[in-house]
Amino acid sequence: MPSTLEGQITMEKTPSYFVTNHAPKRIHSMARDIKLIIVVRNPVTRAISDYTQTLSKKPEIPTFEVLAFKNRTLGLIDASWSALRIGIYALHLESWMQYFPLSQMHFVSGERLIVDPAGEMAKVQDFLGLKRIVTDKHFYFNKTKGFPCLKKPEDSSTPRCLGKSKGRTHPKIDPDVIRRLHKFYKPFNMMFYQMTGQNFEWELEEDSESRSSQD
Repeated sequence: MPSTLEGQITMEKTPSYFVTNHAPKRIHSMARDIKLIIVVRNPVTRAISDYTQTLSKKPEIPTFEVLAFKNRTLGLIDASWSALRIGIYALHLESWMQYFPLSQMHFVSGERLIVDPAGEMAKVQDFLGLKRIVTDKHFYFNKTKGFPCLKKPEDSSTPRCLGKSKGRTHPKIDPDVIRRLHKFYKPFNMMFYQMTGQNFEWELEEDSESRSSQD
């Protein structure tokens, strides 16, 4: 990490930190008063997105449905598959809570970050003790990508949008598999809500999907 002067904040991001067993201990030994920001989204959607990224690089891999189950007939989900294991947030958070108090962690809703990026960024700035400089005038929604883009309101420079690897169309997944995954994640999600004191309302998405499939 680079040296940080008075009045500066140094930031670094690596998604794999959250799910790497030895990361909490190493980070704590480096800077025990560090502030941690964790972005989470519905673990079912996250798993499909993860698979989509891998599929773009390795089109020969088996289908999502095949990889998600040890035995589909018996309904045995393969929680050792990394795309699914990462979404068991409560399990990973337990490791971090052995070294850091919740007061040093801030959880960002991936869903709300898309629909209300300024609102989520306001909370992040508050958590970091910064003035709310980034506001809604810094964002515009890119309909092609399905994500907000960052712009500088003071000039006419090209807005910064997510790269080519983001916003890919997800493959169509068997609705029964999605339902089974929601059921698998539900107890872990509830545990995660309890641990963080935040309700991310991922079960509402499940209800919405169920109604859509019945219409």
